[in-house]
Amino acid sequence: MGENALIMKIIILGAGQVGASVAEVLASEANDITIIDQNREALAALADRYDVRTVAGNAAYPSVLREAGIEDTDMLVAVTQSDQTNLVACKIARSMFSVPTRIARLRSRDFIDSDLLSPENFAVDYAICPEQDITDYIVKLIEFPEALQVLEFAGGCATLIGVRAYPGGLLVGKPIRAMREHLPPGVDARIAAIFREHQPLDPDGNTVIEPGDEVFVLAATDHIRVVMQELRRMQQPVKRVMIAGGGNIGARVADVLEEKYEVKLIERDRGRAEIVAGRLGGTLVLHGEATDENLLAQENIDEVDMFLALTNDDEDNIMAASLAKRLGCKRVLALINRRAYADMVQGGPIDIGLSPAQVSIGALLTHVRRGDVAKVHSLRRGAAEALELVAHGDKTTSKVVGRRIDELPVIKGAHIGAIVRRGREAEMMKMDGFLIDAIVDHVIIPHHDTVIESDDHVIVFCTRKRQVTEVERLFQVAVGFI
Repeated sequence: MGENALIMKIIILGAGQVGASVAEVLASEANDITIIDQNREALAALADRYDVRTVAGNAAYPSVLREAGIEDTDMLVAVTQSDQTNLVACKIARSMFSVPTRIARLRSRDFIDSDLLSPENFAVDYAICPEQDITDYIVKLIEFPEALQVLEFAGGCATLIGVRAYPGGLLVGKPIRAMREHLPPGVDARIAAIFREHQPLDPDGNTVIEPGDEVFVLAATDHIRVVMQELRRMQQPVKRVMIAGGGNIGARVADVLEEKYEVKLIERDRGRAEIVAGRLGGTLVLHGEATDENLLAQENIDEVDMFLALTNDDEDNIMAASLAKRLGCKRVLALINRRAYADMVQGGPIDIGLSPAQVSIGALLTHVRRGDVAKVHSLRRGAAEALELVAHGDKTTSKVVGRRIDELPVIKGAHIGAIVRRGREAEMMKMDGFLIDAIVDHVIIPHHDTVIESDDHVIVFCTRKRQVTEVERLFQVAVGFI
């Protein structure tokens, strides 16, 4: 692929939820996409909705890959339900067709071994595990129970939190610029995006926050709690969690949570309930239906801080979460594969409608984006995106390095939320009661005169996905820069 080529040729293996989400995002960015799956109906549905080619067949067969045009493909994204198919396809893509980049979805932890995935073995450049991504995501939401989304950047230095503004909140009815008056000295934050009735606003200092707005705030991770108090009444920390569904995701989430929280898990299949109970030490596993009003009442749902509906059935999750809320549970989350459902129910009886494919796609997009993109997060189930880009080069080779923010070209709907700058020299800091010398990363909330330096991690918000390509182009280093 040439230095300036903007169209990538990508083959996606698997037309399920993850494959469809990847296709939707990548096809909207003028890539040449081909999807392989054995399910002709799923392929026909994707071909109707997006500008993609489809090939019906087994994704691990060289003849099928050849039919899809693998000889001159830039990237293989293997996201079928089968780990074995994904691994074999990556191996074939490298050894027979020399495909430059190979990404595999791996559901089993057994396969996530760097030696097993090395070029000599299965030749996987990047392994993604959607179930683990969703587990990590849910655990963060339990740490910040008032949040709709919690996303980290720059290795955890900066955190973005999405919250719903409520009547009577400190900032509600006031312009954004008033936030600085409430924050303690040395604490800074940026309201990066506001969505009002599902539509993005382009916020500036004069934008007034209204009740019901979805507000995305970015700050140094150390400051995020203080900043959150400005926007929301802080909820009591979560102590009790109830999970509906003991499948892959439900069991993973319970496994992580049971050390810190009191966890109950409801599973309808007796055999599966016994397996999960055998694996989990501190979780009370109940055999029954999460939509059974008597069972929920018997298990004191009104004393539960967070109810997580994590079965693989959208309707069951919506019903169970709605019922839990009606019976007095403080906050409920439902895993909803169909994005239209997630958009429809969130903000009603269900506090958080979580689309799993949109959570896991960020990890994948990080490897697909052009330029040096360190992190990609999907906001509001794919309606918007936050990118962490690394600035490289100098004033002659880069369009951003050495320039003030107000000198950068204006891309409508895209703006810089924060810059994370690696410390140049060791500073004295306190750790575990001791003073030590360490190089500290600094989170800078930029103003119009902030100058971007080489190696800065720049967090950019695109409230409409169309701007992503323009932003990437802006951060690309000119040809000739080594």
